[in-house]
Amino acid sequence: MTAPSRPSRVERGDWQTPLELARQVSRLAARLGARPSSILEPTCGKGAFLTAAAEVFPDIPARGFDIDPGHVEAARLALAGAPVDVRLGDCFEVAWEDVLAAMPDPVLVLGNPPWVTSADLGALGSRNLPPKSNFKRFRGLDARTGKSNFDVSEWILLRLLAALRGRDFRMVVLCKSNVARRVMEHVAHEGVRVSGATYRIDARGAFDVATAAVVMTLASNPPGGPPARGWAVFDSLDAEIPRRTMGVHGGRIYSDIDRLERTQGLEGQCTPAWRSGLKHDCAPVMELEAKDGALVNGLGERVDIEQSVVFPLLKGSDVANGRRPGRRFVLVTQRSLGEETRTLQDQAPRAWAYLVRHEEKLDVRKSSIYRDKPPFSVFGIGPYTFAPYKVAICGLYKKFSFALVEPHEGRPVVLDDTCYFLPFEAREEAEAVLRALQSEAARAFFEARVFWEDKRPIGKGLLQSISLEALVRSG
Repeated sequence: MTAPSRPSRVERGDWQTPLELARQVSRLAARLGARPSSILEPTCGKGAFLTAAAEVFPDIPARGFDIDPGHVEAARLALAGAPVDVRLGDCFEVAWEDVLAAMPDPVLVLGNPPWVTSADLGALGSRNLPPKSNFKRFRGLDARTGKSNFDVSEWILLRLLAALRGRDFRMVVLCKSNVARRVMEHVAHEGVRVSGATYRIDARGAFDVATAAVVMTLASNPPGGPPARGWAVFDSLDAEIPRRTMGVHGGRIYSDIDRLERTQGLEGQCTPAWRSGLKHDCAPVMELEAKDGALVNGLGERVDIEQSVVFPLLKGSDVANGRRPGRRFVLVTQRSLGEETRTLQDQAPRAWAYLVRHEEKLDVRKSSIYRDKPPFSVFGIGPYTFAPYKVAICGLYKKFSFALVEPHEGRPVVLDDTCYFLPFEAREEAEAVLRALQSEAARAFFEARVFWEDKRPIGKGLLQSISLEALVRSG
């Protein structure tokens, strides 16, 4: 059988689950107490989960659906002789209520829905999309812009949960970690009575993708039973003791509800406000390195420009690893957002000539934020950029490592846009805040709210949610 072409695999999120992983997931379902009377695989591919389920739960009738005729044929051949009905069907169009009506409780749902977003499919010009509907009920602009983008697997899982409402079921499925969190938020918001947990898997080893992924388990709660306190988080499929418990409180998901309960008194608005570092999107031109007594850009050119527009630079990796300034520098064209840059022609003519010489590289910066702005504009710029003292952290590293940034040779140090920082005029004030942010109370606060698997786990919203006043008072 000919393998699907690359565009088709991407379009359908068609990454077949290794049979051994499907077996591990099926065995996990049995270990958790699944005793199904019927089994459903909504996107069965070539039948790995149906094959594994037939081994772990022999003689239990199962049904599988897939949009690819070749996959359906392969699954039927692999499962010949087993009580499994594999059919051609688009998961977006199958009448799941009708399918499930013919399946006795308890129902076990297994599988690995496609790991692709609606925006990805739209960019590919795909018609393999769910029916157009604002299924998460966003309002206003959110319904028409980025927030209405969603993972296809999320749509499928929520669609199945709706069809399973009132049924005795267990769902054990592979998905991205952030999809599991959004499903958790949804069931809490909708009052769906289920218990859940997540088990981390190695997505790179299984699918050669650099994505944080889990096996998500859901089970219907008995009528009248107490609501689940949260979702246990396990580090592997074999783990029996959870590392922490996620939970939804006040409509928001938290990574550790035990720590949340201990740190709620620290919630508030941080003052001063956390700021983002400088964004310029043209490192070869804007960033300079000190070499042999001269400044050299990323193109290998020696750069002779006015010192008034050159500032010492620390990148996120420098902050996270405790490096001191003095090696890297950055050309700063403005002192405030939107400030006219043409004044550099008189104030720093050599810098202006340098920028004009590299105008083509700066003009093709992709971000729309530069559109209709003065030439050579930067972002993340304001009086706070030039504060002499800063308490900083890199948003990309998976650790809470706050650092004090001091002036270098009398010049304020500028941070890049992977950093967040608090600006201070006095060293003593910055040191006091640094001590507070390095305290155990602050660590517990942030650990209750951070999701380390995210691409940028430490964001402005997280940092801004702690009250420095309450934190200092607690210490």
